[in-house]
Amino acid sequence: MGRMSVNPVAVSVRGVVVPDAELQWRFSRSSGPGGQHVNTSDSQVELRYPLAASAALPAVWRERALGNLAGRLVDGVLVVRASEHRSQWRNREAAAVRMSALLTEAVAPPPRARRATKPSRGMIERRLENKRRTAERKRTRGSVKDF
Repeated sequence: MGRMSVNPVAVSVRGVVVPDAELQWRFSRSSGPGGQHVNTSDSQVELRYPLAASAALPAVWRERALGNLAGRLVDGVLVVRASEHRSQWRNREAAAVRMSALLTEAVAPPPRARRATKPSRGMIERRLENKRRTAERKRTRGSVKDF
């Protein structure tokens, strides 16, 4: 039987791996069903990453992530919890994957600005013709008059 490493899944952000030394793992008892070990196993995982003090990410990415994740950070620390699995090991994997996804989305460059364009003459004419047709159809409806 081989030895298990401390970190099951590395937290990586667009190819940059966050060193294990910068990650803080905490374990506690999960709520919900658990069977025989429900009161003894610490299966809930909390992964903490001090984003503001991190040296692993390039400065541009770190600033972008701090701005995008401002609502989730507590004193510059990003916290992710996982308790959906009964196994601590699987919860650790889930937390690491979730942290990677959050950071990857947060450091992504902003989308390109939309270039304003003008509708073509043909498109304008088709739209106005459709409007005229619709107006004519509705104008001819009306109620039947009694004579």
